[in-house]
Amino acid sequence: MGNEWTPLHAGLHRTLRERCLLPQGRSLLVAVSGGQDSLCLIRLLLDLQPKWGWKIAIAHCNHRWRADADANATYMRQLAQSWQIPYWETTADQALTSEAAARTWRYQVLADTAHTQGCSHVVTGHTASDRAETLLYNLMRGSGADGLQALTWQRNLNPDQGATLTLVRPLLDMTRAETGQFCQNAQLQVWQDTTNQDWRYARNRIRQDLLPYLQTHFNPQVELALSQTAELLRAEVDYLETATEDWWQKAVILPFPSAIATLNRQVLRSAPLALQRRVMRRFLLQHLPTAPSFDQIEKLVALIHAPHRSQTDPFPGGAIAQVEHEWIRLRKEE
Repeated sequence: MGNEWTPLHAGLHRTLRERCLLPQGRSLLVAVSGGQDSLCLIRLLLDLQPKWGWKIAIAHCNHRWRADADANATYMRQLAQSWQIPYWETTADQALTSEAAARTWRYQVLADTAHTQGCSHVVTGHTASDRAETLLYNLMRGSGADGLQALTWQRNLNPDQGATLTLVRPLLDMTRAETGQFCQNAQLQVWQDTTNQDWRYARNRIRQDLLPYLQTHFNPQVELALSQTAELLRAEVDYLETATEDWWQKAVILPFPSAIATLNRQVLRSAPLALQRRVMRRFLLQHLPTAPSFDQIEKLVALIHAPHRSQTDPFPGGAIAQVEHEWIRLRKEE
């Protein structure tokens, strides 16, 4: 079974200890596609297993969007058998058409499988390279800090269902170059995903075109630099969210007879602009059918200092925000 102890083994062992990511003796469900990142992850975890005493199982999600998807699943099944570890495979009812739909389905499958098999942690092979891509992708879409710090080390996978199921990404300080080299050295047969070459997907253009360009012309370590930026933003977003909660408690009033919801703008006047925006974003997230845009949030922020009777034009879904003395009321359009 075990491979030689490499710097990646040492690095992961240290990361798990310092960040308290996968406590000893827990049951882990490891998402393995057959690509280099997930193969590197499962191999490292199996090699560290004697030190940590985990129970490890593999989950494989067959999206059915490649001609070789079934062969890929068969390969994973055989690999799990050769390693003598439990293997759970789920196939999509129909081919999933978008990256977003595939991601949503995949996380749902992983949560359901973990729940059924009594696993406390779902583990994925996201790397610093994925984190850098996500930051660039969201930056170009005009995302705020919340989007830029996406791909965190761990998060709750089913916040709405009693028992805590933690999603853990323990490889966030390794690059794709490192996982590829590891697989080569360990003679792990990597399943090549042909969709990674499909330039219709924005992420592939970032991966194949933009990041290599930035590495060549700006910073050879750009993936780690961007990943570090995401890590800094993560702590700042945590802090801002805590501060937002305080202002939210003071400013949001229970529904008024003629309004969907009400805000106390007098309270919000003394809040810093960053927190005004966060309160307004959260307010609109609760009451609009779609996530609010930057412009929609700014329109609501402008009402904090606007004259009595000022109002916005209708938001998606038809609601209008209106100033009434020290209140901002969100109402359905008459």
